[in-house]
Amino acid sequence: MNIVGLLLAAGSASRFGSDKLRHALPHGVPIAVQAARHLRPEVPRVVAVVRDAQMKALLEKEGCEAVVFENADQGMGASLACAARAAGRADGYLVALADMPFVRRTSVAAVRAALEQGAALAAPYFRSRRGHPVGIAGAFFDVLVSLHGDEGARALLKDHAQRLVKISVGDPGVIRDIDTPGDLAPPIAV
Repeated sequence: MNIVGLLLAAGSASRFGSDKLRHALPHGVPIAVQAARHLRPEVPRVVAVVRDAQMKALLEKEGCEAVVFENADQGMGASLACAARAAGRADGYLVALADMPFVRRTSVAAVRAALEQGAALAAPYFRSRRGHPVGIAGAFFDVLVSLHGDEGARALLKDHAQRLVKISVGDPGVIRDIDTPGDLAPPIAV
């Protein structure tokens, strides 16, 4: 199947205080690059939506196609629509967020597999919380390209909740995004 990764890397990072997607993790890899490295091996193609040429170059080095979205301030929905338009029609999409560098490849593969097995929508769940990446069947292409605002695909998931395949994973990375510098601290074991 033709499943395309859509990496959303055009956020403003206003709560972080600086460009969080370029911020280096302890091993020296920028946050967005690490997110791409977990997504890229699991799908044949990744289209990243970015704010500027520097991030475009970083993600292209990782094997992603990158599109500069000049209207990124319009929100996550608009960025997702831009990514879907750039990707074109496909059998499915894996929507990943560039500020989620801790998602394990096995979680990405599980969502991809659900799409390959016919799921209309699929998402990993860690301790009953929905995470990313979210799998969206190609039948929703027209919905994706018409998104706007800052909610991303949330309304799509709500409107079709009965069609969502929930994949239980032991990966806290699927719900761990980086919004502030404090989010980079190692999680406390519970």
